Amino acid sequence: MRLAMHIEKKHSWQLPDSTVTPESQYLGRRQFLRTFGLGLAAGAFLPAVARAATSGFPDVLNASYKLPGAKLTPYDDITSYNNFYEWGLEKGDPKVNANRDWKTEPWMIEIGGLCAKPSKYDVNDLIKAAGGIEQRNYRHRCVEAWSMVIPWDGLALAKLVAMAEPKPEAKYLQFTSFLDPKNCPGQRSQDFSWPYTEG
Repeated sequence: MRLAMHIEKKHSWQLPDSTVTPESQYLGRRQFLRTFGLGLAAGAFLPAVARAATSGFPDVLNASYKLPGAKLTPYDDITSYNNFYEWGLEKGDPKVNANRDWKTEPWMIEIGGLCAKPSKYDVNDLIKAAGGIEQRNYRHRCVEAWSMVIPWDGLALAKLVAMAEPKPEAKYLQFTSFLDPKNCPGQRSQDFSWPYTEG
């Protein structure tokens, strides 16, 4: 006789809401990591008042990203615990320093490299060209052991890539952030190579 066993393996992104790390645990872990110099982590989001775009707000929640049953992290926690090192190395620095008359308009975005349509856009024009923005709810889990459920506003990367029309030899994307050390105290430091880039 032959027995068959079915083992269901969930994808890494199929996690129950019960796996969200309690604040008391991730703050203790953060202190541990800081002590050992492992403080680099994923970024969160700027406060609504510091958004670079005004076009498309208020946006609409994409029903595919609603996360039924998930409780959103309180807004004050979302906006006061992040790693925008451009404004300082402490988690609360960006909320304070990014809101000191830093101008986000006009904000230009340049698309270049191995693409058929290199271009420069005002961020509001880019949003219109991409068909608008949407809101999605995401679970963020950081290497520092904290987690939050956060509403995200933006446009799908696939739309931006399609607009650029990458050439067949293009293999990677590189994103380069802004450079404004006059208004961003963190960029005056030598702690990181500015401007920030990601791939």
